[in-house]
Amino acid sequence: MSGFEAFDYRNGELFVEEVPLQQIAEKFGTPCYVYSQSVLTNAYRQFDAAFEKRDHLICYAVKANSNISILNLLAQLGSGFDIVSGGELQRVIKAGGDAQKIIFSGVGKNANEMRMALNLNILCFNVESEIELMTLNHVAKSMGKVAPVSLRVNPDVDAKTHPYISTGLKENKFGIATDEAIRIYQSAQLYPHIRFTGIDCHIGSQLTLLEPFIEATEKMLQLLQSLKNQNINIEHLDLGGGLGIRYSDEKPPSIEEYVTTLCTLTQNMKQRLVIEPGRSLVGNSGILLTRIEYLKQTAARNFAIVDAAMNDLIRPSLYDAYHDILPVKKNAVAAKNYEIVGPVCETGDFLGRDRKLSIINGDLLAIMSTGAYGMSMSSNYNTRSRAAEILVSGDQMHLIRQRETFDQMIAGEQIIAD
Repeated sequence: MSGFEAFDYRNGELFVEEVPLQQIAEKFGTPCYVYSQSVLTNAYRQFDAAFEKRDHLICYAVKANSNISILNLLAQLGSGFDIVSGGELQRVIKAGGDAQKIIFSGVGKNANEMRMALNLNILCFNVESEIELMTLNHVAKSMGKVAPVSLRVNPDVDAKTHPYISTGLKENKFGIATDEAIRIYQSAQLYPHIRFTGIDCHIGSQLTLLEPFIEATEKMLQLLQSLKNQNINIEHLDLGGGLGIRYSDEKPPSIEEYVTTLCTLTQNMKQRLVIEPGRSLVGNSGILLTRIEYLKQTAARNFAIVDAAMNDLIRPSLYDAYHDILPVKKNAVAAKNYEIVGPVCETGDFLGRDRKLSIINGDLLAIMSTGAYGMSMSSNYNTRSRAAEILVSGDQMHLIRQRETFDQMIAGEQIIAD
């Protein structure tokens, strides 16, 4: 599944499901994020169906897109949630998520976040260091509780992805080395307010090959067997997320290929299998809709200056990431190569480089595959309002986040009185 099926041209005009993008721009303005409910729903159902009768839990990685309407839709589909902050925990609960399907990941959980999660009786904490485990044991003791824990093991596997989103190498900040993890599991008696329930690993994001997943899974199965030999009971194996999507010409494994591979590798284990997909659920469900303000020609380059910017979508500036860019309405003007840039006062403010487009001033552009790590990484840099978000279901448009106002941006600021 490429994810683009809900976005198609009809008589030269780009639609999302049954709604022309031009209509969305006229009603809600630009820039705005637009999501297809059918793409998101179909992706989740593909994951779920691929597991067949296997005991499993799909925990959506909230950091990919944390809008509460998106979370609510996934909760209704039966999804669990992988969170990395107390704020994400509150979002999931606000959206109707089940606390018993929440896994709390991340290297820097503080005591207040731990208390919040313990009060809600979440499914599991993915603990990433021994000092974190000590802190969690202390917090749980102060509350008269026992915290369910998986140790996040760093399997030292090269995910062959961008170094900023690779998390499974020994030089990364994430996880615990295998030998150290075994020692900690063996010393469970030192942590009377901890109950070890699982093993966790996650090696990175936007993986387009199965081999790193296979290597990491095999290492986790070896660890599971070692613990079993020592009569250490483990209830679930969490293999993380990271499955890539197609932005341009990538050929990542399909959802079915990915899940089937994991199920085949783990067919002889009785424990529940947990995965944490994020980008592969929402990435190709969304686009960033933007309007061309000016076409500027210089001796060196042609620039299309649009009303979206790096504060709306930072991935190109941060990772040199590629997003396909399509005109909302096709026209007959001569195509030229353009730098697609925003109004932010940075040379690094670009959304696409060297794109051959037939465009004129005022045209709308769709920046594709922005459902993940688009709005969730946006900011107010240059005092720019964060964009509106719209969810489309069939021929219905739903505003799921209003465009931020200036007063909302400065609401927490104060001038010091004389």
